[in-house]
Order: sequence, then structure tokens, then C-alpha cells
Amino acid sequence: MTLSESVKSCLNKYTTWKGRASRSEYWYFGLFNMLFAIAAIVVIGIVGSVIHLGILTVLLYLVYLVASLGLVLPGIAVTIRRLHDTDHSGWWIWIALVPLLGAILLLVWYCTKGTTGPNKFGDDPLQSPEQVFS
Repeated sequence: MTLSESVKSCLNKYTTWKGRASRSEYWYFGLFNMLFAIAAIVVIGIVGSVIHLGILTVLLYLVYLVASLGLVLPGIAVTIRRLHDTDHSGWWIWIALVPLLGAILLLVWYCTKGTTGPNKFGDDPLQSPEQVFS
């Protein structure tokens, strides 16, 4: 899955809590979020310091805030689908509240290859339709 396919998939399934997400879908969406934040900060910084337009800077901050809030649900949904791919319930996302240990455990699961073939959360996202029928 490419970066653009991942972003399209995550935004199309922005509140889909069922199913599975491959590692590439999860990590590319994370990369998109990071690149979006960096680009927004750079643009806001340039407008704020070079052009010196205070009201435009505030408007850009508001646009960035709204867009960031709009990416929260797709981020949570793809995270839950990623946990499903490793055969874990989406409720395990709450382990992140345990300092250090929770983040390490989730990182390991996010990096782990998903279950081969179908599991209780759905079909393998990496399995092509030709492999299903053969």
C-alpha cells in the first residue's frame, strides 16, 4: 500500500472500527499526519514571521486545529484496525495509559506482522482475492 492509498483508505474508513489494517496502512497514515503537521507549522511560521500578517496567522492556526481534529477519528480507527490485524481487541489501545510499558507494548504490536489469513476480526488485508479462491 502506498502513502496515498493509505490516506484514502483511512479517510474513507474514518469511523470504521471493524476489520483489519496492514502495517503499511497504519504507518503511512502516521507519516501523513507527521508531514501534515510539519508542513502546517512551516507555513504558519513563514506567514507569522516573514509576512507579519497577524490575522492570517491566527486563521491558519484555526484551519490547522480543525484539520488536526478531523484526523483524530481516522487515526484512532486505523489504530484499532491495526490491533485487530495482530489479533488483539481494540480495547487494548487503553494500555497506552500505562506509563512506558503501555507504549512499548503497543509499539511492538504495531510493528508485528498481522495474522496470516482470516482471524476473528476479518480477512487478511494483505491477501489478494486470487489467493482466497485458490
